[in-house]
Amino acid sequence: MSRVLAVAHRGDPFRHRENTLASVGSAFAAGADAVEVDVQLTRDGVPVLLHDRTLERLWGDPRPIDRVTLDQLADLGAPGLRVPTLTEALKTAAESPAGRLMIDLDDAGPAAAAWQAVTALGAESRVAFCGSATAMLAVRALAPDAELALTWKQPRLPGGALLADLRPRWINPPFGLVDQAFTGAAHQAGLEVSTWTVDLRRTVRRMLRAGVDSITSNRVSLLRAELDRAASR
Repeated sequence: MSRVLAVAHRGDPFRHRENTLASVGSAFAAGADAVEVDVQLTRDGVPVLLHDRTLERLWGDPRPIDRVTLDQLADLGAPGLRVPTLTEALKTAAESPAGRLMIDLDDAGPAAAAWQAVTALGAESRVAFCGSATAMLAVRALAPDAELALTWKQPRLPGGALLADLRPRWINPPFGLVDQAFTGAAHQAGLEVSTWTVDLRRTVRRMLRAGVDSITSNRVSLLRAELDRAASR
């Protein structure tokens, strides 16, 4: 079988707080081929790593991220534990031989600032973007050659017109939608299949039997071990 990629979901969240530099670094050390990170914008337009629209769940602050400046974020967390910028995450990733980030965008809002951060570091070849059609269309308008993974929550593939506009490399469904018929149709359409969020050994094995090309997990060490086991057969 061809090599299936191991993507770490928000870093290594079973060991470190998700979407932090420690989590990103730990995921690469555990064998991730890429790390998926979520990006939101601060009030002053800086792309930072955060999944939620507010700081409540991870950082105990009820404010929406778009009401907080980058300088104000410095007051959260503890030394070495804070909300990092996308630029910092890209630099952390560059320290790993794998070094790839998958930048997850909820909507089109952060697309321009995220792409600017990527190009400022010359990191275009080390990133992919994933998210909704709206978000991916915004990235494609900025970056004709960017690698895209279209997050898709329907049992059938998107229509040809959308695929023609987006030109994604990946179709990115949750694992509950994935079977051999889905991956077969995707491959026939020239798409690779990435799937999320797979945290159990039996589900990893089921996804491998379904023929996926990439698996995203919160448990990257477990995923790496299962992929290596399958590859050694």
